Amino acid sequence: MFIAYNKDTIVATLLAVIIKESKGLRGYFSSRAIVFGGPILAEDYPNKNQLLGQLLAKLTQTLGSKTIFIQFRNFFEWNIEEKKIFEKNGFIFRDRINLIVETTNKEQLLDSISKSKLRQIKTGIQNGSHVRSPESVKEVRVFYQLLIDLYKNKVRKPLPNWSFFKEFYTKSEGNELGIFRLIVLNNKIIGGVMAAVTPGRNIYELYIVGLDKLYKKNYPSVIATWTLIEYALNNNLQHFDFMGLGKPDEPYNVREFKTKFGNNIINYGRFGRKSNQFLYGVAELGYNILRLIRKV
Repeated sequence: MFIAYNKDTIVATLLAVIIKESKGLRGYFSSRAIVFGGPILAEDYPNKNQLLGQLLAKLTQTLGSKTIFIQFRNFFEWNIEEKKIFEKNGFIFRDRINLIVETTNKEQLLDSISKSKLRQIKTGIQNGSHVRSPESVKEVRVFYQLLIDLYKNKVRKPLPNWSFFKEFYTKSEGNELGIFRLIVLNNKIIGGVMAAVTPGRNIYELYIVGLDKLYKKNYPSVIATWTLIEYALNNNLQHFDFMGLGKPDEPYNVREFKTKFGNNIINYGRFGRKSNQFLYGVAELGYNILRLIRKV
C-alpha cells in the first residue's frame, strides 16, 4: 500500500497485490504486481499529474526488483495527459474490453438481455435449478473443485489455491463485501459463482462455473450470471461488472456468452510494465508451454 500525504492529509492511495503461483524458482518467475482500479487521487489536489507520477515512480522503485512485471487493470478512463505520465514511467497501454451492466432500472436491464438467455433462466429454474448460499465451507470446497476442473481442462490459466477461496468465504460471510452463490439440482452442486461487492455501488464477477454439458436443460452458468444481476437489482447496486471480455482483436471463448446479458461494452484497457525484459520473456515462454501441456 502506497499513501501520499500533503502535510497531515491523505491525497492519494495505491494498492498493489503481488501474485505468485508457488514458492521458489517457479514463484519468482510467476511473480507479478497487479493494481486493480487504482491509484485513487484526491479530486481537489492542485497538481494531480505530478502526484500520479510520484506514485508510479515509487511503485516501480519498490516492486521492480520483486516482480517480473507490473500491471494496472483499469476500472475507469484515464485522460491523454495521464496516459503520458504512465508512459514516462515505462508503462505501455493495451486495449482490453469489458461489459458493465447497469442495474438501476430493471425494465431497461431486461430489454438489454437477449430473449434466449431470459428463456434459459426461466427453463433452468422450472427444471429444478435452485440458487442458494453455501451452507458450509465444505460446499465451498466442492465449488472450488469444479473450478479446478474448468481451469485445467478449458481455461488453462492459473487459479488461486484453496486458501484464497476459504478466506474469502470466511471473511465475506455476514457482511456485504462479497458473496458466494451455488446452483443446486436435487441437492447436487452443479455450478456457482463468487463475487466481490462494493456496497451501494457495484458487484464484480470473480469466478463462475457451471456443468452446462452435463445439465443442458438446467443452464447453471446462465443462472449463476443472472443471480449476480438479480442481487445487484435487489440491493440497490449501480452496476454488474463482468471483469473482462479479453482483447478486442483476439478471439475470447466466453465473449459471446457474456454479451448476451448487455451491450455496454467499454475499453478502459490496461497498463503494463516489464520489470526485466529477459526474465519476462523466459516466464512467458514457460507459461505458454505449460498451457500447451495442459491442453494436451
